[in-house]
Formats: sequence, C-alpha cells, structure tokens
Amino acid sequence: MTVPVRFADLLTKERRARLRAERLYEQLRQELKAANEQLRGHAFALSEQIMVQRHELDMVRKHAVALKDVNEKAAQDLQVANSEVDLANLRLREAIETMPDGFAVFNSDQCLVMANQAYLGVFHDFPEVEHGIRYQRILEICAYEGLVLLEGEDPEIWVDTMLARWAGKHISPRELHFTNGMSVRLMDRRVPNGDYVSLVRNITEALRYQAELIEAQERAEAAAQAKSAFLANMSHEIRTPMNGVVGMADLLAETHLDSEQRMFTDTIRSSGQALVTIINDILDFSKMDAGRMELHPEPFDLEKTIHEVLTLLAPSARAKGIELILDYDMFLARNLVADPGRLRQVLTNLVGNAVKFTDTGYVLVRAVGVGVSAEGHVVHLTVEDTGIGIAPENQEHVFAEFRQVEEAANRRFEGTGLGLAITRRIISLMGGKMWVESELGVGSCFGVSLALPGADVQAAPSALPKRIARALLVSDHLISRGIIERQLHAAQVKTMTATQAQTATKLARQFAPDLVVLDHDLSEADAVTVLAALRQVLPTCPVVLLCASVADATQLAAQNTNLATLSKPLLWRDLCSVLERLNDHAPPLGEPPDKTKGPPAVSHRKLRVLYAEDNATNRLVFGKMVRDLPLDLTYAENGREAVECVMHSPPDLIFMDISMPEMDGREATRRIRQLKGGQDIPIIALTAHALRDEIDKIMAAGMNATLTKPLRKAVLLDALQTHAPQGVALSAKPE
Repeated sequence: MTVPVRFADLLTKERRARLRAERLYEQLRQELKAANEQLRGHAFALSEQIMVQRHELDMVRKHAVALKDVNEKAAQDLQVANSEVDLANLRLREAIETMPDGFAVFNSDQCLVMANQAYLGVFHDFPEVEHGIRYQRILEICAYEGLVLLEGEDPEIWVDTMLARWAGKHISPRELHFTNGMSVRLMDRRVPNGDYVSLVRNITEALRYQAELIEAQERAEAAAQAKSAFLANMSHEIRTPMNGVVGMADLLAETHLDSEQRMFTDTIRSSGQALVTIINDILDFSKMDAGRMELHPEPFDLEKTIHEVLTLLAPSARAKGIELILDYDMFLARNLVADPGRLRQVLTNLVGNAVKFTDTGYVLVRAVGVGVSAEGHVVHLTVEDTGIGIAPENQEHVFAEFRQVEEAANRRFEGTGLGLAITRRIISLMGGKMWVESELGVGSCFGVSLALPGADVQAAPSALPKRIARALLVSDHLISRGIIERQLHAAQVKTMTATQAQTATKLARQFAPDLVVLDHDLSEADAVTVLAALRQVLPTCPVVLLCASVADATQLAAQNTNLATLSKPLLWRDLCSVLERLNDHAPPLGEPPDKTKGPPAVSHRKLRVLYAEDNATNRLVFGKMVRDLPLDLTYAENGREAVECVMHSPPDLIFMDISMPEMDGREATRRIRQLKGGQDIPIIALTAHALRDEIDKIMAAGMNATLTKPLRKAVLLDALQTHAPQGVALSAKPE
C-alpha cells in the first residue's frame, strides 16, 4: 500500500538538500578564493620575474651592442695591426735584401729559414743552397768546393771547427777569405728560442784600406826617421863649427879688449848661443811632433837642479842687473823621482824667458810642497819676474806653437816661439799642469804643478853649527832678505836685519852675533866698506859674503880670515856646509888665528888628459880653454889613435868625440873598456847630437858622461873637476 508523502518531510528533505548545496557552494567559493589568491601570487611573482628578466635582457642587449662595437673596433685594430705587421715585415725583408752584407737565419735544427741575396749570392753556382739547407752542408760546400781559402787546413777539420763555433756558449767572430778575393767576417748569434742569426760582413775594402794605412804608416815612420836623421846630422854639422865660434868668442872675451871689441865679442857669443837654442827647440819640437819623446825617471835632487839652472843663467841676469832668488820649501823633500834632464829643460826655459823679458828687478823661483797624493809629493814650481808682463788677450795663446807675445812688427826679443809650447808638452808628459798669471807692465808668474814620488834614500836635513845662535843679515833686497831670515828663524837662530852700513855696525855692537851674512851687492853701500866696519866690531865672527859672482869677491876673501863667499841665490845646505868649515878652522872667539896650520897636502901631479877630436878648430878651442890648468894634454885625431894612446900611456881622463873618421868614439870607447885598466878611466863623450835617443846610445857604449857641443868653458871645467882623480891638483897655474 502506498504511504503518502508528507509535506513536512519534503520540506525537511529540501532544506537539507539546500544546506548541503550551500555548504558545497561555500566550500567551492573558499577553494576558488584560495585558488585565486594563489594564482594572484604566482602572477605577481611571474610579473616580477618578467621585469627582472626584461631588465637583464635589456642589459644583455646593451652589452651585446657594446661588444659588437668593441668587436668591430678590435677587428679594425687587428686589421690595422696586421697591415702594419705586413708592412714591417716587408720593410724588414727589403732592408735585409738591400743590405750589402749577407744576412741569414737558421732554426734550432740549423736549417736555413731566411737569407738575403747578398748571402745566397756567394753560392750562386750551387742551387741547393736555398731555404731548408742545413748549415753543415753550406760549410761542406765552402770547404770541399774550394770556395774558401783553408790555408793548408784539412777540409774535414775545418768543417768540424766551424760547427764547434756554434756549439759554444759564446760564438766568437771569424774571418774567412774566399778564393775570388773576397774577405768576410762572420758574426753569429744564438737567440733565446734556439734560432741562429748570421751576419756575413764584407771586409774586403776594409782590409785593403787597412793595408794601405799600414803601408802609409810605414812610409810616414820611414820619413820621420829620415827627418830625425836629417835633423840630427844638421845639428851635428851646425854645432861642430859653432863649437869653434862660441868657444873662440869665450876665449876672446877673456883677453884685454876695449869696449867696442868687447861688444863685438859678446855679440858673436850671444848670437852663437841663440843659434844653438833655436836648434835645440827645433829638435825637441820635431821629436814631440813625431810622438817620440820619452821620459827617463830617476832619483835626483830638486833643489840642486833648480840652483844649477839659476847658476847657469846667472851671467845673463848679472849683465842686466837682475837679482836671481831661490825660495825652496824647507819642509819639501829634496830627493825626488823624475826625469831631471827634462825638468832642467823646463826650468831653463822658464827662467831664461824671465831673464830675457825683465830689464830691472828680480826673477824668483819658488818650490813649494802643497801636499801628498797617490802619485807622490805635489810640488808647485813658480817662476816670478818683474818684466814686461803679458796682456790678457795674449795670455790665451802664450803656450801655442810658433807664437810670440809681441807682434812681429814690434818685436824686441828673438826666439822661435817654441819654448813654452815645448815646456807645456813636457809637463803634460810628466802628468802635470802649467799656468800663467801676468799683468802688463808689472810682471809675470809661470807655474808648474807636478806629483813627484820621493826617492828611496833621502839626504839628512842640513843644520847650522850649534854655536850659531844669533845672526846679523845685511841686505837691502827685500825678498831675498826675507827668505834668508825665514830660514834662519826656522833653524832657531835669532836674526837681526840691516839694510845700511851704519845700522849694521850698530846692530853688530849691540847684538854680538855669531854669524854675519852680508850681501856683496848692496845698492847704497860698498861691501868692502861695510865689511871693514863690521870687522872693527866683530874681528873673529864668521862672515858669509853672498855674491852674484864669486870671482868678484876673490880678492876680498883672500884678504880676510874667517870669511867665505857663496854665490847667489843662496842654498841653505851651502850655508850650513861653509859654516861647518869656518867653524872647524876658525879659532875660538877672541883668539888670533893659528897661521902655522895650513890646508891638507895635495899632490901637484899634472892631470893626464886625452882629447880625441878630428876637427882641428875644436882641438884648438879645447886647448885654449884649459891652458891655465896644470894638464898633461894629449891629442888624438880619431878613435884608432885614441885606443893606441891608452895602450901606450893610460890617461887619467878622456874626452872622446863621437863622430870621427876611421873609428868613431863609440867603437873606440868599447875597445878601451876591453883593455887592462880601461874600465877605470873616466870617458866623457863630446857630441853634436842633442837628441835623447842618440845620447842614450852614446852612454850605452860605456861613457861616464856626455857634453853637448858647443862646449862652454864653465861646463868643461866642471867636468874636469868632477871626474879628476882624488889628490890631483886642478887649480889654475900661478901667474
């Protein structure tokens, strides 16, 4: 039976269905909302990501654009660089091809990589010499195909030697001479990557030019030797007759002449000496110009050398009334090492010029030590005068060759213009320097600075006798008086000075000196008068008389006891030495001299002298020069006669001319030295050769000394005195 549906149930059922539908709707709405929220979050994140990616994309696009620009620029730069490299390679290839020398590059396997035509042209008959050929094969072609002169060396050994060059650490240059006349110098180098670079320099013309230079040098040397021989021969030919001229003029000057005759004689003598000086200058300049001047250093006494130069020039200075003064540093070593001959030449030129260009006043030579260097004592030598002076514009060329201070049209003084040039060259050769200071119309000062080593043996310093405590110095020359006074003070001697006779006598009475040093050449008083006045006060006091010429005071010295004469300029050692002698022979003060004592006995045997000379005039001059001496003189006209004279009657001393017929002086000397007793005979060479080389050859023959013609009487007498045997009198014959 059908149950009727109630309406209420229907409503309930419908309500329940509606509730379920609402709940389902709400659930679906919530799910949809959540899905929308999630979708919105995803959309926002996606939007952000898109924005970032879009920004990154923009940056990438910009970078891509920039890279595109860089790539385009890089491509352009690369293209330009490649063009420049190609151009550089082209230029390098062209430069290598245009090189006159061969150039090649070998790789580390010593295979030819590149070579220019100059290199390959050497092997134009050998087509295999091209890129890729090995270096050893090139050497084999050179050796076995006769391209290179092996000078007798085995080809295989030569190839091995050349390969060994490249194996060494350093590849040394090598010269090759080809059979076609070409010569090359190989200069190879190994580069860091192992390749070899080879430069083949063509030296054919260079060797030819070198050979021509050598030939020209030999011709020049031969010409220089011929010129030197010519100059030496001309010197000999001129000096030989000049020996007669100057010698006879010297002898003539010693005779009784009136004023006009004496003027003629002095003119002959001075003109002859001037000619000799010119010859010496020309010879020295010629030798220096040829670069043949040499120094011969040896120990020497500098102070004595300076004094000898001043003594040599004293007559010229005395004739002009010029005072010669020497100021030698008492603390400077005397014995030094240098070439004394050349240094004497320098001093002679400087002092000679000073005397020549000075009319009144003095010439002062100073030697001062200014320190010690690695080379030795630094010495300053200065020559000061009160002469005509040199204008500033002329001082620049005063040391130039063939130049004179005066203009040719106004010259008052003769000369070659070579003296100072030669002097400066000598000083430069000795490692020194030279300078000049001058004022026109006031005077000049020439200076020399040298570093001279000290000699191994030094002379003991000279000292005055201890009894000399007070000294009286009488001189009216300010500079020389000041020098002597300074030396006496340095020796702890209390010194008083006077310039006039009255003052000297007064000081002698008040001061009671132990020594009187009196200048013979006082300007306002006579030395004889002054000495007589002093003797009244100091009858036994030692007196040293300073004279321009000792001969001028010979009579005065003979008339006074306890008096000695010394030549000016004064040497300190001479003063000390003469005072020692005066002190030894003088009686104590207040006692009369003992006239029973005399000088030591001297043998009056004549000095046996042999003079070998082929020129009759020179023999005459020599004989006249020594006529006043107690000599047993023998002549020989050639070397053979000289040897025979020595064999039959040995002399005490021989003067030997060098250039003689039959047998020259060198050969004669060698033969005399071989004779019994011949080694002990002093032999002095007489030569007209002034070149140092010639003098060295002469001395090597066994000579003891050399004198250069023309002979001067003073030099000859000094040689006799120096070489005469001990105990033989050599004083002049009594009138």
